[in-house]
Amino acid sequence: MAEKTNYDLVVLGGGPAGYAAAIRAGHLGKKVVCIEAERAGGTCLNWGCIPSKALLKTAELYRKLHHLEDFGLSCGKPGFDFEKVISRSRTVSDQMAKGIEFLFKKNKVEYVVGTGQINVPGMVELVDGPEKGRFFKTEKAMIATGCRARQLPGLEVDGERVMTSREALVAKKLPKSITVLGAGAIGAEFAYFFNALGSEVTLVEMLPRILPQEDQEVSRLLERSFKKQGIKVYKSTRLEDPKVLKSGVKFTLTPEKGKQEKLQTESLLVAIGVVPNLEKALSPKVGVELDDRGYVKVGDDYQTSVDGVYAAGDIIGPPWLAHTATYEAVQAVNGMFGAGVPKRVTLFPACTYCQPQVASQGMTEQEAKEKGIAYKVGKFPFTASGKAVASGESEGFIKVLSAEKDGEILGVHILGAEATELIAEYGLAMSLEATAEEVHGSIHAHPTLSEGLGEAAAAVLGEAIHI
Repeated sequence: MAEKTNYDLVVLGGGPAGYAAAIRAGHLGKKVVCIEAERAGGTCLNWGCIPSKALLKTAELYRKLHHLEDFGLSCGKPGFDFEKVISRSRTVSDQMAKGIEFLFKKNKVEYVVGTGQINVPGMVELVDGPEKGRFFKTEKAMIATGCRARQLPGLEVDGERVMTSREALVAKKLPKSITVLGAGAIGAEFAYFFNALGSEVTLVEMLPRILPQEDQEVSRLLERSFKKQGIKVYKSTRLEDPKVLKSGVKFTLTPEKGKQEKLQTESLLVAIGVVPNLEKALSPKVGVELDDRGYVKVGDDYQTSVDGVYAAGDIIGPPWLAHTATYEAVQAVNGMFGAGVPKRVTLFPACTYCQPQVASQGMTEQEAKEKGIAYKVGKFPFTASGKAVASGESEGFIKVLSAEKDGEILGVHILGAEATELIAEYGLAMSLEATAEEVHGSIHAHPTLSEGLGEAAAAVLGEAIHI
């Protein structure tokens, strides 16, 4: 057997949960190693959140260039180099991955590229990678291996005709036409990106609305915006019988009501969710309990059914968000080493980075009705915001739900410019159990988009000034 080294913590996976867990353990002076199959940052940093936002920023700027005359400007017909667009996004990811590697060194975290496997409690083996065969004896281990894109059964991903988000991030050329299957956050973002650069985009969702986890009003107005931008949207529709041809992918769209349609597009992007990524992470000898979907089950302290083995992030199930993964990992490490009582995720912001952006936290109006909670609604449209109108970004609104009984903020839903930044104020307010009255009582600078946050809170009380 190869030489073993004693560790306080071995982390499997170097994404937002894994690297955060390792760095936090480093803060606490623990001897820790983080094992990542590809590169520090995991899927989010290298193949998800970060490179996709670089692409979306390019799309946003390119679309704005077509409206320069609205601002009294001119610079000729805008164009782009698709190869450079993709290259820039990879450069951004590379820069951020180097940043994580630097943080590992700063916090004395050992970083190993390879695939780690918990073969018995207290022992991790490298089963793949340059140091294959190396063993790590450890007091505790954390599974933070995340998820991977779900694929359509029987349809091979080739990176050109059939893609997941990962292949789309390194596409060689812009498809003339593309169908995006799945209208959650990932599907909506890629539909916006390809449409903004000139692809003919068809967005297909099996459920009755796009962004099905968001407030119904937000989903409805985003769909209207997408259609105005030229995106074809199909809801309550199944994509069936896909066949890959040399020239594209043909398929049948079967709506819940109405006639079937046969379509063909140059590419198909599959964005129908994720599946747990546990391959090789656990030896059959380690009986970690899984739920019926294959996610790792954990207790309130993030410990699995096996003593000394913990899990955090996407591998323990929804909401499958980088920021909740980081939170869970830090909570788990604090708990396992006595640095605090670990907390489970209850409130969190959900963000979609298309244009207009979508951000939310807490209950939707539909959920409040289903739970029989008496509530008030305050809404503020960006058309009434001087900053939004001056910036040419007046689409959308801010919607606040407040408990009728005590004024507690139940949920916030934002559709519009910088929604993903604006939601932070309500995140803090809700974590402090603030009321709509207290948000209204806080002075917001003028002119700013954030004024709308205060005005929406004021609207709950019937005291909004600008509507």
